Amino acid sequence: MSRPLAAIVGGAAGAVAFLGIVVILFWFCIFHSRSASRTSETGSSEPYPADKSSGIELSFREARRFDWEELCTATKNFNEQGLIGVGKFGEVYKGLLTDGMLVAIKKRAVAPTTEFVEEVRYLSSIHHRNIVTLLGYCQENNQQILVYEYIPNGSVSSHLYGAGHGSQEKLEFKHRLSIALGAAKGLDHLHSLSPRLLHKDFKTSNVLVDENFVAKVADAGIRNFLGKFNIAGSSSQVEADEVFLAPEVKEFKQFSEKSDVYSFGVFLLELVCGQEARESYSPDSNQNLVERVLNYHDFSTVSTMVDPRMGNKFTVEGMEEFVQLIVRCIDPSSELRPGIKYVVSELDQILEKEMNLTTGMGEGTPTVTLGSQLFKALK
Repeated sequence: MSRPLAAIVGGAAGAVAFLGIVVILFWFCIFHSRSASRTSETGSSEPYPADKSSGIELSFREARRFDWEELCTATKNFNEQGLIGVGKFGEVYKGLLTDGMLVAIKKRAVAPTTEFVEEVRYLSSIHHRNIVTLLGYCQENNQQILVYEYIPNGSVSSHLYGAGHGSQEKLEFKHRLSIALGAAKGLDHLHSLSPRLLHKDFKTSNVLVDENFVAKVADAGIRNFLGKFNIAGSSSQVEADEVFLAPEVKEFKQFSEKSDVYSFGVFLLELVCGQEARESYSPDSNQNLVERVLNYHDFSTVSTMVDPRMGNKFTVEGMEEFVQLIVRCIDPSSELRPGIKYVVSELDQILEKEMNLTTGMGEGTPTVTLGSQLFKALK
């Protein structure tokens, strides 16, 4: 090779190598910049280890930090007229932000902590159609505040046996199945996260419905803010909560995916019976609804507990399958309970069949036994 040609080749090779180094430095700078932007005010870029072996990996981001003055304006200085409830975390207020967004604001008197910010950062990263979104937080004036999206139609419990139970809207069996399926999908999403999240406080009052009666699971992970296993509130509230706790939680304080499934089973029971599970199923019985179902697996007995407000638009087959699912979910043995994915699949199939068999019944429709016929047969 001639010297001029060698010089040209050598120069070209050097230019390519230099360009490669420039590109590598450029991408390194971009990567470093993106990594730094993920760092929270706690100084940690990811407070929870990512378990990539299970489910959906969360993309952590900065939770919105609300100012105390902004939340005071939104609630008119936390006026009692805006108080819509009291939960384990504290008082709950309805608020209106300056941008016109309605929010639910939960407040308690606790000193600021770094752990609170990290927990909020984790929970605010969870987004799903069937889960109430945590928008942000505030830690000022020795107050810890959580700000959630506002769900207009309230809790399922209020429609079944609370202040709004007089309403006849959305009480047919297929509507309740739709609510159950949405709630199951929300719980399934929590269990599928990486890191996974146990609800630990699943109950009917923590399942809300929007203006279209789409179910949204509320207060996911709220027990993580409490620091220890306890149930705050009046004795009646404690009793109401206790009935949703699995046997292993009551005895050993062991929460798991299966303990959430147990709580979900009690939710299904209240959904189909239209009353609180802690109450006696009849005036002459000391058994609550859960004990009644566990002691009598015969469907003809359980069917007498079905909420009559559902009318006659349900099939015996669908109701039987629903009750059987409840029995499996509230099995005293956690090993015998199904996983939430199985529950989602079963509810989906039951709802699909009910929609096909009870919608537009007329000529050419398969013959089914409706609820009214069932009740007549039991008399």
